Amino acid sequence: MSRFVYLDHSATTPVDQRVIDAMMPFFAPDFGNPNSLHAWGRKARQAVDKARNQVAQLINADPAEIIFTGGGSEADNLAIKGVAFAKKDKGRHIITSAIEHHAVLDTCNWLAKEGFDITVLPVDEYGMVRPDELERAIRPDTILVSIHFANNEIGTIEPIEKIGNICRSHGVLFHSDAVQAAGHIPIDVKNLPVDLMTMAAHKMYGPKGVGALYIKKGVKVIPLIHGGGQERGLRSGTENTAGIVGFGEAAALAAERLAKGEMKKETRLRDKLIDGVLKNIPDVILTGHRTARLPFHASFCFRYIEGESMLLRLDALGIGASSGSACTSGSLEPSHVLLAIGLPHEVAHGSLRLTLGKDTSDEDIDYVLENLPKVVESLRAMSPYGKRG
Repeated sequence: MSRFVYLDHSATTPVDQRVIDAMMPFFAPDFGNPNSLHAWGRKARQAVDKARNQVAQLINADPAEIIFTGGGSEADNLAIKGVAFAKKDKGRHIITSAIEHHAVLDTCNWLAKEGFDITVLPVDEYGMVRPDELERAIRPDTILVSIHFANNEIGTIEPIEKIGNICRSHGVLFHSDAVQAAGHIPIDVKNLPVDLMTMAAHKMYGPKGVGALYIKKGVKVIPLIHGGGQERGLRSGTENTAGIVGFGEAAALAAERLAKGEMKKETRLRDKLIDGVLKNIPDVILTGHRTARLPFHASFCFRYIEGESMLLRLDALGIGASSGSACTSGSLEPSHVLLAIGLPHEVAHGSLRLTLGKDTSDEDIDYVLENLPKVVESLRAMSPYGKRG
């Protein structure tokens, strides 16, 4: 194998060595419980406070508005269930979209069984929520809208400011799952009409199992986990000090990359990849919006072949890719996202997601563009779906 190219950064990113170095002391010798009053505990508390500041600075929030969780899915659950039960006396109507992450959709489905009314908005062929449809869906008993910042499977960035302004004008809280976007594009919650926002460390070169929920001051949320009253009583349990420190360092490094404009390099390589695939491979569809998409994200559907077959062939060539969300890639059903943007089942099964990272090079993209057309041609030659070659 001549080269190894990891292009599955939407699933997870490698932990930056500087993040690992920052975390290591908090396994030992600085192993104290942040809630203890002695020197060991005080040192751990200082580290957690520093990390909270770092995560807050990434999105221009106040540190008191950051609640650490065990990951993005938990943060989504806390936001949606927490608001639902806090505001159930005002209303029980929640709005989301058809292409949300399952952490949002499954949470809404669970709330539906608990007596809440869920409206699932359709999207256009690019995965965009239409703000006018959202406004028409809002009712007097609507208490929450949950629309992700950017889609994990097709990379489309939603019109968050328009959506948030509509919610504000109707007095409805707005939650956005920004797991894919935070650390990769500029986000300023002081200038965005967002009330709650989800983030995850492992999508920005931090450790897995650590997330955060931004909760705007004044927004009431009912906790899901009860116990010792940590995280302002909203997420009980002894803090994962090492993981939180890692999240803080990852957020600080992400802020540095954004300030230096490093996303321009990812955008250039993304466009090089997209243009090369569309030019050199017939019968391929770019999924998601062409320009309003994450700077590191390219996704396609190839007619007449299955995504899983491509993944196996690419893996044999040292290329790591995905046929959709890593959370659901074991499913035999086509992606709910691809079906929601209007693709038929047989086309949706041919999906391929290629997501770049901060260390992806031109040579990496050249290697993919050299080999992917051969893989597609070979698979189509034995395809049972119709067209050959």
